[in-house]
Amino acid sequence: MTQSNTTVLTRLNQLQGNGKQQLICGGLKGIEKESLRINKAGLIAQTEHPHALGSALTHPTITTDYSEALIELITPPFADVRDTLDALQDIHQFVYDHLDNEILLNTSMPCGIDGDDNIPIARYGSSNIGRMKHIYRHGLWHRYGRTMQAIAGIHFNYSVPEALWPVLQAQEKSTLTLEQFTSDSYFGLVRNFKRVGWIILYLFGASPAICKNFFKSRPSLMAQFEEFDRGTLYHPYATSLRMSDIGYKSKNQGNLKIDYNSLAGYVDSLGKAIATPYPEYEKIGVFVDGEYRQLNSNILQIENEFYSTMRPKQIAQSGEKPTLALKRRGVRYVEMRSLDLDVFQHIGIGEHTARFVEALLLTCLLKDSPPFTEHDHQINNANQLAVANRGRQLGLLLKQGAEQILLQDWAHDIVDSMLPVCTILDQDLAGKPYEAALNYQRQRVGNPDLTPSAQMLAVMQQTRQPFARFGLQKSAEHAQFFKQRILDSETAEKFNQLAEQSLAKQKDIESKDSLSFDDFLKQYFSQK
Repeated sequence: MTQSNTTVLTRLNQLQGNGKQQLICGGLKGIEKESLRINKAGLIAQTEHPHALGSALTHPTITTDYSEALIELITPPFADVRDTLDALQDIHQFVYDHLDNEILLNTSMPCGIDGDDNIPIARYGSSNIGRMKHIYRHGLWHRYGRTMQAIAGIHFNYSVPEALWPVLQAQEKSTLTLEQFTSDSYFGLVRNFKRVGWIILYLFGASPAICKNFFKSRPSLMAQFEEFDRGTLYHPYATSLRMSDIGYKSKNQGNLKIDYNSLAGYVDSLGKAIATPYPEYEKIGVFVDGEYRQLNSNILQIENEFYSTMRPKQIAQSGEKPTLALKRRGVRYVEMRSLDLDVFQHIGIGEHTARFVEALLLTCLLKDSPPFTEHDHQINNANQLAVANRGRQLGLLLKQGAEQILLQDWAHDIVDSMLPVCTILDQDLAGKPYEAALNYQRQRVGNPDLTPSAQMLAVMQQTRQPFARFGLQKSAEHAQFFKQRILDSETAEKFNQLAEQSLAKQKDIESKDSLSFDDFLKQYFSQK
């Protein structure tokens, strides 16, 4: 048995000895899912965010990400992941009932785009906060280009059961306050996830190929890929090109040294990046020819610009900086950001995936988590890139500390270490769904051909379809699934009311703005 397994079992045995093992069950799970709206020809929608869906600024469930066409669907958090997935399906259903002749693209890598100018930047109305969100996206355009901002993914939000924290605190005889202990433990989870998070790319990566049009704004990047067909580039053993260095690649972010060893270190290092000027962005300018090009010319405009596979989160109050929310109230949950859309699932994610992710995050919480060194950051990044680009290549070696280890061997160790957690999560559930999810992924570890990335390429080869046509066909199939369903009247009315309330709330915000936008920005960034 590996050391990691022993560590998990010891802590779980302590819980079991006290009759407290069930406290690891019932953590809250929420999902955020992005999708491009596309028309029947397979091209990115040029239409505004549908009015019937409400205000993208204030709606709690249906909003937009970077582009006006990049819709984002957000579930409330639930203790039972089936409730989370049911909620996501209901949101999809409501959206499809108001999309007219458009559908949602169910692949992470975008198709149907023709350069940066073809991607409309999201708009949020005339309020100061709405303008800030829009200008922030303008800044991303000038810094990175619009095309990569059209990439879609799934964010899995997880909060540890509240009743578990004081028990763990007592077991470890911690002298920290409960809030400090909780935040420290969440950061331990984050560090452990970053050590093994490459397994998400291997098991669930679903972006092994890219439309050539994706590179229209950055043609120099095409040389590093092989040609699948006249319209498609790929890496033969890729799992998740979305998570490779063709996405959020920039010298400044590559050199950031964000501290994951403590809440204070994280807030301070992220805050420093937001406050530090960056020469290349100073050349862009902030306010040019009467309009804003970006919020500022610093390394990061705001916290959200820092791309990470996982973020520690606290619910921010209106107008409150995320780092300030963390500093004031500690970590409330984590946001895991490395899941691709599953093109074979109607809602982009399946139950096996969700249960596996929950068990993995709990395992990361319960394992020892030594502090990170700079060398650890380098190893974790190298492993992620290797798996994103070549994860299904037999014999692929990853770095584990000072040693090298076969991907399959390490993946088996990770899966084995999760079994004790799955056993407890399954105690009151029929059919042992967590262990079933674990065994399902164990098969993928043993056979890379069973992974979504391999299955996508196999279908494309068998049907002789370029990536764009494959993605459009699967998305059309999912659209047909929703068009054949009817949302029950009570749920439909609830969504209609949310839409109306969000529109009214946006108008209210706009009517109550009292500061100029310049003063609003100064006030926002001066928060301490």
